[in-house]
Amino acid sequence: MGAVNSFEAKSTLAVGEKEYGIYRIDRVPGHERLPYSLKVLLENLLRTEDGANVTRAHIEALGNWDPSAQPDTEIQFSPARVIMQDFTGVPCVVDLATMREAVVELGGTPDKINPLAPAEMVIDHSVISDVYGSADAAARNVEIEYQRNGERYQFLRWGQGAFDEFKVVPPGTGIVHQVNIEYLARVTFTREIDGEMFAYPDTCVGTDSHTTMENGLGVLGWGVGGIEAEAAMLGQPISMLIPRVVGFKLSGEIPAGVTATDVVLTITQMLRKHGVVGKFVEFYGEGVGSVPLANRATIGNMSPEFGSTAAMFPVDDVTLDYMRLTGRSDEQIELVKAYTQAQGMWHDPSREPEFSEYLELDLGTVVSSIAGPKRPQDRIELSNSKSQFETDLKNYAQASNPAKVKDEQGREFEIDHGAVTLASITSCTNTSNPSVMLAAGVLARNAAARGLRAKPWVKTTLAPGSKVVTDYYEKSGLNRDLEKLGFYTVGYGCVTCIGNSGPLNQEISDAVNDHDLAVTAVLSGNRNFEGRINPDIKMNYLASPPLVIAYSLAGTMDFDFDTDALGQDESGNDVYLRDIWPDPVEVQKIADASIDSGMFTQKYATVFDGDEHWTSLPTPDGDTFAWDDKSTYVRKAPYFDGMQLEPTPVTDISGARVLAKLGDSVTTDHISPAGSFRAETPAGQYLVENGISPKDFNTYGSRRGNHEVMIRGTFANIRLRNQLLANENNGAGVEGGFTRDFTQEGAPKSYIYDASQNYQAAGIPLVVLGGKEYGSGSSRDWAAKGTSLLGVKAVITESFERIHRSNLIGMGVLPLQFPEGENAESLGLDGTETFDISGITALNDGVTPRTVSVTATRSDGSTVEFDAVVRIDTPGEADYYRNGGILQYVLRSLV
Repeated sequence: MGAVNSFEAKSTLAVGEKEYGIYRIDRVPGHERLPYSLKVLLENLLRTEDGANVTRAHIEALGNWDPSAQPDTEIQFSPARVIMQDFTGVPCVVDLATMREAVVELGGTPDKINPLAPAEMVIDHSVISDVYGSADAAARNVEIEYQRNGERYQFLRWGQGAFDEFKVVPPGTGIVHQVNIEYLARVTFTREIDGEMFAYPDTCVGTDSHTTMENGLGVLGWGVGGIEAEAAMLGQPISMLIPRVVGFKLSGEIPAGVTATDVVLTITQMLRKHGVVGKFVEFYGEGVGSVPLANRATIGNMSPEFGSTAAMFPVDDVTLDYMRLTGRSDEQIELVKAYTQAQGMWHDPSREPEFSEYLELDLGTVVSSIAGPKRPQDRIELSNSKSQFETDLKNYAQASNPAKVKDEQGREFEIDHGAVTLASITSCTNTSNPSVMLAAGVLARNAAARGLRAKPWVKTTLAPGSKVVTDYYEKSGLNRDLEKLGFYTVGYGCVTCIGNSGPLNQEISDAVNDHDLAVTAVLSGNRNFEGRINPDIKMNYLASPPLVIAYSLAGTMDFDFDTDALGQDESGNDVYLRDIWPDPVEVQKIADASIDSGMFTQKYATVFDGDEHWTSLPTPDGDTFAWDDKSTYVRKAPYFDGMQLEPTPVTDISGARVLAKLGDSVTTDHISPAGSFRAETPAGQYLVENGISPKDFNTYGSRRGNHEVMIRGTFANIRLRNQLLANENNGAGVEGGFTRDFTQEGAPKSYIYDASQNYQAAGIPLVVLGGKEYGSGSSRDWAAKGTSLLGVKAVITESFERIHRSNLIGMGVLPLQFPEGENAESLGLDGTETFDISGITALNDGVTPRTVSVTATRSDGSTVEFDAVVRIDTPGEADYYRNGGILQYVLRSLV
């Protein structure tokens, strides 16, 4: 706890027979008008005040918060815990293991590197739906998962034994965010410090951008890059500016037939249009009490999709009811209520806090929607989906080019542009919500009763976020109806939403590629970025679970549910979606009869134990890890090679070349894809050279513990368009991880990795040019790590998404923005220029410059000069950059 208590805020709270130390925010003038989320931050500062990192001035600044002001006051936030998933978590543990060796080389001991806050990892990103459509699909996919990922899992088991305060939820259990809200989240945290038990708000950052799902439970937290999470585990506070808070008032009730998914797609569109990047969103008003917790969690989950740092719902009776349902103890529930009420954090709909900006939604106005074909914010009303598809198709395909297919079962059919080749109920965004999951089951039952089936070209998968879903499906009998339509459980993990959709049937894949068809996927996930879901599928749509079922029956996006029949019943009568759409009253009755707290208590009683696959893994031991030079999954990280105790002074950038010139909405998936890759790519060539067969490549995500694969996979997304190659392919440009290599005569087309190696061999630094919303999407630390290891020294864009900008600084890459209103095109930059960037050396004198001078010199000697805005936003970030990165800063601090 903090060594200073300048507000004399420390007090006690009696709950039952127990007494807890608490830090009372009512001792700080101005606390009563603050939004809930800022009250949580205020308590955090009071509790960690030490007179150095956190001072009385910081606390007073938060108490005196000016809602109308732009953020300019830096504070240090200390989360109560850190949560990880395996794709982003494995490199975290690799880095910590490497740091143990580095700290010894710098004169320290290995135990200096240990999580000081609880760190929990849920392995959920590795299962792939290779097998589907059969009762044993989940079991067979788990077998394949362990065959592919045994090395990684052994490494994680070593970490669980080697590091204090580090626990692992084994594969086949559920999705990290669903496990978090159903079990791991405490809402009010307790911890013994110096013999005294303290209570304080549960706060949690995670190595996944959708960590914000916990916001629906009243837990403040958000996604951070793995490198920032590692620092938080090692006791480093997270540097942030006191944010603006957008008040989002909810009124009315959701109409019958409209789902939580429809609500969240509407909110996503509204907030992305409004602009909430770097801000907190907080929901308030009379309507909040009518929003079920599962719906709140769905909204919180989508926070990265509208761009906010967090999307908070305050604690109220709905929160307590959910805790009771999910098997939390009566003692914990009593503590949550007593603590939040004592601290003025309990939601009072009659009291309106002050907010920086205001929005309002009447829930009664929400209509059924989908989103696509490539961004979550591109919402389409279901009634307009057919016409919008026809418009969007022009960006993906030419004229109709149908393909005749005969599948393995001998069925013959024809597919064309728009064919739904993948329909997946997936992602904790929706599988955590019984109302939409049961609605999907009822729709399946109604469809099956009318003789309807999914079209034969549709790959149908079901991947719940926890085993509780399977329990209530089995108890209600709806699992049998889903299976009649082909929706068998393929595993408990992210699956399709993260791109682990598995291959389409070969005959479908061949037809798609031979005819260059723009086929579609419909999934109940949160992301539908280009190239993410499946390499054969160009257009991806987000939809509620019942609509996923509906589209599997329709078989195409070129479909109007109002006028087009899904099929005919046994009597030859047309069956429309309205004929089989689930009755909300019936869905609620099934929920009441099928879900109870005992399900949660039973499933989570052994959550850290694992099955026989997990327990039979040989587990290495020792304080440091015994690296295997032959491993293609886990390799010692290179970040600390040759590191000295004193950092090297910051230097200006001279003679840099452009590695990639990119457009708007470049996501971290574009920069560091998570899915599969081919043998001819640099990553594929590396694995082949190391004796790995293409069938055993697995995915980029599964190999994030090996920097050699990940460097080669940076900027390797199959849908990336590098504008340096805009004139290639008869002016149509080139998709994929390619660039022009200016170290070679004629600057030929080259893989980005190969070009970067040539540049680094020649001692030439690199820059990347981008547009708006650069780095949106996942909190993917490899998008920054790979950028840095490719030799990129600066990224210049119109705007950054929060997490990626932070990650770039954490890896020693300079984030710069074009002058307001300018971009590469308006400045006449085509990427062939040589760049000089001066003025950043002011950091050596403890000064963070607001701008730096950029000079771009063309081949004819003419120049373009402009002042780029330096996006090092806080003094803490300046310290990280001066040290070459956040991990180097932490390591030096510990030694």
